[in-house]
Amino acid sequence: MSDCIFCKIINGDFNTEFVYENEYAVVFRDINPKADTHLLVVPRKHVESLNELDDEFLLGKLMMTVKEAAKKAGLKSYRTVINTGKEAGQEVFHLHIHILAGSIKL
Repeated sequence: MSDCIFCKIINGDFNTEFVYENEYAVVFRDINPKADTHLLVVPRKHVESLNELDDEFLLGKLMMTVKEAAKKAGLKSYRTVINTGKEAGQEVFHLHIHILAGSIKL
C-alpha cells in the first residue's frame, strides 16, 4: 500500500533501524514507546489487521519472529499485544505485534 507508513518503513523510505529482520518481518523500536523496551514486529506483506490475516504459516512465522527478536534484545519476559481495529487502539492499519518489557506505561 503506497500510503501505509509501515510499508514505507519496510521499503526503506525513512532509514528506520531494524533491530531484527527475516524474510517474513522486520522489527523496530516504537517511536512512542509505552514501556522501557517497546518493539514492533511488522510483516513484510501488507495485511490490514489480524481480522484480514488468512495465512496460518505467516502467523506462525510472526510469532517465531517475536521470540527471536525478544531473545536478541535480551528479554527473558515480555508482553505481546496485537490491537485489532480502531476501537481496540489500532493506529496503523498494517498488522503488527507489540513487544513490551520493563516498566509498562499503558
